[in-house]
Amino acid sequence: MALASRRPASLLALAALLSVVGLLAGPAAATGKTGQVTVFWGRNKAEGSLREACDSGTYTIVIISFLNVYGRGKYSLDLSGHPVAGIGDDIKHCQSKNMLVFLSIGGFGNRYSLPTSKSAADVADYLWNAYLAGSRWGVFRPFGDAAVDGIDFFIDQGSPDHYDELARRLWSYNKGYRARTPVQLTATPRCAFPDRRVERALATGLVGRIHVRFYDDPSYDASLQREWDKWTAAYPDSEIYVGLPASEQTVGYVHPKKLYYDVISVVQKAANYGGIMIWDRYSDKRTNYSSYAKGWA
Repeated sequence: MALASRRPASLLALAALLSVVGLLAGPAAATGKTGQVTVFWGRNKAEGSLREACDSGTYTIVIISFLNVYGRGKYSLDLSGHPVAGIGDDIKHCQSKNMLVFLSIGGFGNRYSLPTSKSAADVADYLWNAYLAGSRWGVFRPFGDAAVDGIDFFIDQGSPDHYDELARRLWSYNKGYRARTPVQLTATPRCAFPDRRVERALATGLVGRIHVRFYDDPSYDASLQREWDKWTAAYPDSEIYVGLPASEQTVGYVHPKKLYYDVISVVQKAANYGGIMIWDRYSDKRTNYSSYAKGWA
């Protein structure tokens, strides 16, 4: 979705003007506002700490990215040079502010896969005991006793095999708890529908939030509304988020004015509209794009 545009210095004035004239609610979008803004954190050390992201006041969900090695008995985090020490306390801080914190698995590399059903079971067991509410002797917890709220499937490479089994196995850990789900599942597919790499996982019906990446996808050759309608129709029981880049240098960037008039007015008509996903915290810290998204989401 190539909608590249530069961000003029007058955008703050634009937002203020829209607020003054009462347009922030939006004529067709008012009933669809959720106020939910998801951001990906962990892709650039210069973005600041997780705590700082949560204290910005513009996000409701933060996704730590990525656990980018798994599936063959080895596991590794890639947090772009962020020191792991202290992230556990930051997770707790974010959660104390009623924010959800997820861990995203996959990413842009090629060092992850689920070659067998056993590997899916092993990865689920590892995630439960290393990052979620479980604990088992011999399993190191990088974030200490802090537990993320769930797992995000960002499967950009490799085979789609066994991700449905991984989703079911992760969800099964909820059976031991009443009135709460210590394992929530989200997915972040490419915008062109369907995304075959996560299709099987989504077919389980266990993925509560789907962040559709309407950017940086060479296979995308259709209108946003057409693809958005496909996603929202296919998964009526999931909350669908429109994923947008905060950097004007990323293909698919939507100028805030266009975001308000051409995107928000479209996506908020869906009954299962969830909110806006921002890629990523580093770019957003520079452009302050989420300040507009927050007001209109």
